[in-house]
Amino acid sequence: QVQLVESGGGLVQPGGSLRLSCAASGFTFSNYVMSWYRQAPGKERELVAAITNPGGSTNYVDSVKGRFTISRDNAKNTVYLQMKSLKPEDTAVYYCKVPVGGIYYWGKGTLVTVSS
Repeated sequence: QVQLVESGGGLVQPGGSLRLSCAASGFTFSNYVMSWYRQAPGKERELVAAITNPGGSTNYVDSVKGRFTISRDNAKNTVYLQMKSLKPEDTAVYYCKVPVGGIYYWGKGTLVTVSS
């Protein structure tokens, strides 16, 4: 059974940093593209970053380029999102996603709040 468990969210001041983790199980992690999405209050869920494998090619939404870095550790079946220079508009629930067998699987999310 595919499972994705996000962690690492919390309250951080503007300009601060956080690292999110998404632990995956139930599928061959190294074979799949992994993505981070976020959903802010009252807004639609949006793609933040994605990472392929092999090769580790990445892409980011324009609003986080230069501030967020997605990475993966295939030995630990985990994908990360390093976030720095956080802004109040980064406040959202962050989710990881993987498409397996034609089905999109999501974690339950982790809340990131950027506020002074």
